[in-house]
Amino acid sequence: MRQQRLPKTALATCIALALIGCSEVSTEGTETPTAQVETPIWPAITSPVALDPVIEQRISAMLAEMTVEQKIAQMIQPEIRDISVADMRRYGFGSYLNGGGAFPNNDKYATPQDWIALAEAMYQASVDDSQDGSSIPTMWGTDAVHGHNNVIGATIFPHNIGLGAANNPDLIEDIAAVTAREVMVTGIDWVFAPTVAAAQNLRWGRTYESYSENPAIVRDYAAAIVRGLQGKPGDNFLSEQHVISTVKHFVGDGGTTDGVDQGNTEVDEETLARVHAQGYVGGLEAGAQTVMASFNSWNDEKIHGSEYLLTDVLKQQMGFDGFVVGDWNGHGQIPGCSNDDCPQAANAGLDVYMVPTGAWKPLYENLVQQVREGVIAETRVNDAVRRILRVKMRAGLFDKPSPAERPLAGKTELIGSAEHRATARDAVRQSLVLLKNEGLVLPLNPKQHILVAGSGADNIGQQSGGWTISWQGTGNTNEDFPGGTSIYQGIAEQVNAAGGKAVLSVSGAYQDKPDVAVVVFGEEPYAEGNGDIANLDYQRGNATDLALLQQLKAAEIPVVALFISGRPLWVNPELNAADAFVAVWLPGSEGAGVADVILRNTAGEIQYPIKGRLPFSWPATPNQADRRTLNAQNPPLLPVGFGLAYGDTEVLDDHLPELLAGTATTEALAIFDRAPQSPWLIELRSGAERSIVESSIQSLGAITTKTFDDQVQEDARVIEFSGAAAAAINFVSPFPRDLRAYAEPDGVLSVTLRLESEVPEDAALTLFCGENCGIELAIADHLQQLTPGEWQTLQFNVQCLQDSGLDMAKVSGVFGLESSQHWTVSFNDVRLEPNPETDGICL
Repeated sequence: MRQQRLPKTALATCIALALIGCSEVSTEGTETPTAQVETPIWPAITSPVALDPVIEQRISAMLAEMTVEQKIAQMIQPEIRDISVADMRRYGFGSYLNGGGAFPNNDKYATPQDWIALAEAMYQASVDDSQDGSSIPTMWGTDAVHGHNNVIGATIFPHNIGLGAANNPDLIEDIAAVTAREVMVTGIDWVFAPTVAAAQNLRWGRTYESYSENPAIVRDYAAAIVRGLQGKPGDNFLSEQHVISTVKHFVGDGGTTDGVDQGNTEVDEETLARVHAQGYVGGLEAGAQTVMASFNSWNDEKIHGSEYLLTDVLKQQMGFDGFVVGDWNGHGQIPGCSNDDCPQAANAGLDVYMVPTGAWKPLYENLVQQVREGVIAETRVNDAVRRILRVKMRAGLFDKPSPAERPLAGKTELIGSAEHRATARDAVRQSLVLLKNEGLVLPLNPKQHILVAGSGADNIGQQSGGWTISWQGTGNTNEDFPGGTSIYQGIAEQVNAAGGKAVLSVSGAYQDKPDVAVVVFGEEPYAEGNGDIANLDYQRGNATDLALLQQLKAAEIPVVALFISGRPLWVNPELNAADAFVAVWLPGSEGAGVADVILRNTAGEIQYPIKGRLPFSWPATPNQADRRTLNAQNPPLLPVGFGLAYGDTEVLDDHLPELLAGTATTEALAIFDRAPQSPWLIELRSGAERSIVESSIQSLGAITTKTFDDQVQEDARVIEFSGAAAAAINFVSPFPRDLRAYAEPDGVLSVTLRLESEVPEDAALTLFCGENCGIELAIADHLQQLTPGEWQTLQFNVQCLQDSGLDMAKVSGVFGLESSQHWTVSFNDVRLEPNPETDGICL
């Protein structure tokens, strides 16, 4: 939905995001209606970081001497796994990054000295103009989103959702300042934070990166974290203690339909500004120097390719004079673009292409050629490079010592220091939200015999969540968090010191009956779209944590539930099975902060009050994920701002409904209907090679696919296996999808196809559920029973597919055909059906 360009001037008092019209105040002090004045949807923001004429003159002089190649190099941001120091010297990239799970020397246990050594080598190569590069300092960007979370031993803070529960902007500013110091120790200049999405659908896998569904909280927090990371303009702005910040992802990433990551945000412009842009208002008012473009679309237009949003709105109307950086190959998702060829993004207003993988080199070469041919105007390139150089000069990169010589570089005692951990522990205390406290069980007497159970009890990785050391936060042990404490460790330390007894039993088994059980459980770590879910029913179909709670309750043991999660989930059964229930979110490395709140001191006094408040409303049903549908007729179980204090009387019903009729409705899910339906893509595989289908005719080794007309133009595809090698076609998703609803109870995978040749004996149906997870099932017998040359539909029972080993909670490949022999087959429809007329084939 492209709107007209906005007016450049308006009454200053009307530039707020108000929904009311403007009026003129008369000299008598009464409001006099005026002619209707159009109120700009987007505010005009005056940054506290003013343009400096000296810097602008310096930039103009540099631009006049730079070649097109040098300018384009400033716009290229490769990843440390894909470039060498020699590449930096040769090209002089404006910046580079480490993505989640990327480390110097590809070593997860790289020391701070290793990080500094790489930063120093890249910097020195960038200023070495002995080859074709320039002498412009490069800068390193990193995802330090809840502390310097890629570095072993760093302080890991609660994720944003927990900080939103604390509702304390001053605390956020302190956390950001600590993060900046730890980042500076490793020689890095730039942080890809804060995420300022106001998530509106709890199915979204990035909900925990959102401070709140309330845009006002997001606005205030954005300002606080930008000040903490960058310092305050006019005071300590971008000093030796601070880093460049990035408000992200512009714009609407938290508002996609059904909460699908990188999906389509279907809202009007006023809602986009009022709900989804408030973090940019706060961040830009605090002087944020970079903005990251979002993967999502707005009303079907990819943000990376939206000139209206990136240029007209952000840069012109909102007055942003820093630079816009893309997200991980996000430019390649623009229609007509690929990762290595996309002039559309630059023309739309993207200043820096984030281009990991080997695509950086052809992208660089294509952009240079496109400037020479006039596809991209050199004035647009000059504007982008001016913005990049402006930020570098404001940050002092031309004047500071090299990374290894900066004041904080190498001061490893700051990484995970006691002072920094104290700040994180305080953040944990402030983030906890008490949902239930029947019989005033909490806070606990530490002199009791306390059983600590559950998968999250002694698991710092689980309590830290995604974006922790690895991208997904998986594959970590407690030993990967030196100096950190699990929730159990924090409880045991205080209980044992008080003369009580704390016993760890993940399974909940015990020899001596405890006085009370603390059960720590919740979501496993995930990041981005890997966390997308179909509905909010916690542990749907495999309620092992509920069974543990009920087992302890049946033994007449008081039960305290500590729920680790990146979002509110439907946990009515778990709430019923617990005497007390605390949302602890994703507290990070300082699990001892939980014990500070749930335990009394040895004198029986409350140590720290529990004062967190819900930043998101808590769902009353598994399908109540969309915040926009909540109203008096569809109220949440608990509203935003809810949180019991110690001593408050119970609010929740003793017996919340556990079987909710009509809440688990599932509609048919189209995978291919004339074309692949988002988020599904067609992938070809030939031997070890793979490629995503991006054109109407595409070949890869032993397999070819092309579109043809069946009922309408290009609404079907034919696949030809040459037999030269093992080959396959698969419908894949960038992130695994939760499709458990289609296995409950009679769902089928429905495929309409037409045989164009004889079926080989090795024909197989393939489905995947992530790395080293999937099934391959022989289907030649079923296909050979079909009449060649006629469209026919096969339906495969999803429950049987699940029983064969497919994890329906994380389907990454929903339908595929594989063969190493010659075979030609066409298809025109693929979908999941929840209530078919037949039971489907059980392979």
